[in-house]
Amino acid sequence: MSSWTPIHVPARDQAALTQRLQHVLDHKTKPLGALGQLEALALQLGLILDSETPTLQAPQMVVFAGDHGMAARGVSAYPSDVTWQMVENFLAGGAAVSVLARQHGLALTVVDAGVAKDLAPRAGLQIRKIAAGTADASQGPAMSRAQCEAALAAGAEVVQGLPGNAVLFGEMGIGNTSSAALLMARLTGTPLAQCVGRGTGLDDEGMKRKLAILEQALQANAEADSPLAALAAFGGFEIAMMCGAMLQAAAQNRVIVVDGFIATSALLVAQALQPAVLQRCVFAHQSDESGHARMLAHLQAKPLLNLGLRLGEGSGAALAWPLLASACAILRDMASFDSAGVSQSER
Repeated sequence: MSSWTPIHVPARDQAALTQRLQHVLDHKTKPLGALGQLEALALQLGLILDSETPTLQAPQMVVFAGDHGMAARGVSAYPSDVTWQMVENFLAGGAAVSVLARQHGLALTVVDAGVAKDLAPRAGLQIRKIAAGTADASQGPAMSRAQCEAALAAGAEVVQGLPGNAVLFGEMGIGNTSSAALLMARLTGTPLAQCVGRGTGLDDEGMKRKLAILEQALQANAEADSPLAALAAFGGFEIAMMCGAMLQAAAQNRVIVVDGFIATSALLVAQALQPAVLQRCVFAHQSDESGHARMLAHLQAKPLLNLGLRLGEGSGAALAWPLLASACAILRDMASFDSAGVSQSER
C-alpha cells in the first residue's frame, strides 16, 4: 500500500488537543458527563477536525454498487437484477437512503463500481465500473489483483473529487453480505458460522445453503490470507472501492461515517492496511445482521444507534447524522459556566 497517502495522527498533538477539548466539554453548563455518549462523539469530532469549534461542511453520502458472481449460487433471497434496479431507485429519489439524505441535507452520489448492467450517465451517478460483476468466489478469487487495485484507486478518486469534510458510506449489491462474512472470517479468525447472517431474509434452508457455499469459497481461496489478497478473493467491487474511498477520506482528515455490516467489512480491510483510519471513523449503528456485533467488537467500536436495521444503502449512517451535527453544536456553541455566569458544582 505504499502508493497510498499515509494517515498521520501525531500522538503528542492529539494528546494536547484531547486535553483541551475535554476541558471545554467539562466546563459547559451541565454536570460532568451528563450528555453521555454525545460528549465522547463531540470529543472525537473535535479531534478529527482539529478544532475546538468544529463544523461539518458539505457532507457527502456515497453509495457504491456492484454485483457478485456468487449470487448465482443462491446466497441471497433476491435476484441480481435488484442491484441495478435499486441504483435506479436511488437516483430517482425513492429509496430509503435517498429520502434520508434529502431530509438531512446530504449530497447523494451513487457509484457504479461493478453493476452487471450498463447504466445511463446522469447527474448523481459516477460510472467507475471495473467489470460487470465479480467472479464466483466459491470457485476462486472474485477479482484479480489488478482489478482490486483499480477499485481501490477509483474509490480514492471519487472522494478526491467531492467537497466537504465528512463522508457517509453506503452500498448496494445482491450477495454482498456473503462477501462481508467471508472477509470477516478470514481477517478476524472468527468461525464462519458466527459471521454469516440471513442477509436479505433467507429462510433456514437458505441459510444452510449459504453457509455451505461460503465454506467452499474459503477453501477455494485458502491462500488469500493478507488483507489485499482477501479483498480480491472475497470482496465485491463496491466493497473494494469503498475501502479505497475510506483510506482517502482518512488521509484528508475527513469524518468517516460507517454504516452497517458491509461498510464495516470495507473498513475492516482499510484498518488492516492503515490502522490510523479508525481514528477518523464514527460507527453509525449496530446492524441486525448477526455478524456485525462481533465485527464491531473486533474493531473496539461503539456504535451510536441500535435500531435493528439491516437495509444497508447507508441508511443507518444517514439516520445517525443528526447526532454528529448535535455533537459539534454542543462543543462549538454551548455556553461555559464562566460565559453564562452559572455557578459550578462545589464537589
